[in-house]
Amino acid sequence: MTGDGRMLSIDVLRGLTLALMIVVNRSVSDSLVYGQLAHAPWFGMTLTDLVFPSFLFVVGAALSVNFDKYQRLDNAAFLRKVLTRAALIFLCGFLLSWFPFFQFGADGHLSLRLLAQTRILGVLQRIALTYCVASLLLRYGGRRAAVLFSLAALLGYWAVLCAFGDFTLTGNAAIRLDLRVLGAAHMYHGEGVPFDPEGILSTVPAVVNVLAGFLAGRALLERGRNFETLTGLLLAGGLCIVAALFWNGVFPIGKKLWTSSYVLCTVGIDLYVLALLVYVIDLRGHRLGTHFFEVLGRNTLFIYLLSEVGNGVLGLVTVHGTPLLDWLYEQVFRPLGGERFGAFVYALAYLGTCWLAGWWLDRRRIYIRL
Repeated sequence: MTGDGRMLSIDVLRGLTLALMIVVNRSVSDSLVYGQLAHAPWFGMTLTDLVFPSFLFVVGAALSVNFDKYQRLDNAAFLRKVLTRAALIFLCGFLLSWFPFFQFGADGHLSLRLLAQTRILGVLQRIALTYCVASLLLRYGGRRAAVLFSLAALLGYWAVLCAFGDFTLTGNAAIRLDLRVLGAAHMYHGEGVPFDPEGILSTVPAVVNVLAGFLAGRALLERGRNFETLTGLLLAGGLCIVAALFWNGVFPIGKKLWTSSYVLCTVGIDLYVLALLVYVIDLRGHRLGTHFFEVLGRNTLFIYLLSEVGNGVLGLVTVHGTPLLDWLYEQVFRPLGGERFGAFVYALAYLGTCWLAGWWLDRRRIYIRL
């Protein structure tokens, strides 16, 4: 544990996940990214598809560290803390969807972007919802309820998708529910049709990623960071991956639909990664290179928001009529590394810029948390 009660391996895992998230989100163009830095088209899984569920896993692991403090609160204080935090994170996500708030019309006049055409759900919104549900479940039901919920969520989600549609982009139950509740104008349109990969129905199995991170974190806290505990994490991870591969035959692994087999596969991988970090950092005492990810892991929400807002600004500011993002790529990074590698270097440079902001805050012990 660090001096402020944080677990270093969890901070490093959070920072590693955020670093990957920034790199994959800041591609100059979808056509210029390496295969593992792009999402699988529908089913299947790439490195990029591991990023978001890993972040949810870390949310649960961090919750496990603070859980005893939460439990000491009375019900009113607990609900106020959890619901306020979830609401603020959700609001940040919605404001990101609405950003930059204004737009130029065909006549050149500036006008407010319509809320009626703003996406409601998204990455931060899913983090807020899953954190809230997991916190309430653990507070009032304990670990037994967490396990029972996980089984019911994974099996129930599979049953609902089978009963009310198929597993295709336009025929699944998740898109039908979102269209009916949210409306097409409030959904993601990156798939060519209104479909939200962070939609209502698929948020249910995503809660399991948070609960898995919590259970792993509590195991480390209560049983100690030792070989016996790590063996347990590895066994649990192996069982999750094997189960996912068997389930894949009838319910394919896929991030965009957030299938139950995908949940098990990502949880299994995250358990292996966490066990490896605990072994290297806590048991072996190796700290070389961890500071980079610690910085990202200590101001995660701020750095993520900075990366998203900064990218929006780069798209708004123009140089000789060209968006600054494209100008930087064409004038600096493409000549430096060629088309695809130059785009990758740009993403790394963007990550480095965000890291410097986090480093500046960390040096001054400023930690922006909700």
